[in-house]
Amino acid sequence: MKKDLALGKINFILLGVGLAVIILGFILMGGPGSDENHFEPDIFSSMRIKVAPVVCLLGFVFMIYGVVKKPKD
Repeated sequence: MKKDLALGKINFILLGVGLAVIILGFILMGGPGSDENHFEPDIFSSMRIKVAPVVCLLGFVFMIYGVVKKPKD
């Protein structure tokens, strides 16, 4: 007996890829922080404040597409 799921195999693959892209974006946002004794200028790098949020946004858009895409029957 085969179960009919709301999402197909391709949808789950798209969701997995989207999740991986989101995790990559959060990893790109990480890095050393500043404290009261030492200022870390890297907190204002373009990778952390421009590129990483766009990567996360693309991951979320990819996940939305994975949910909305109609599976082939």
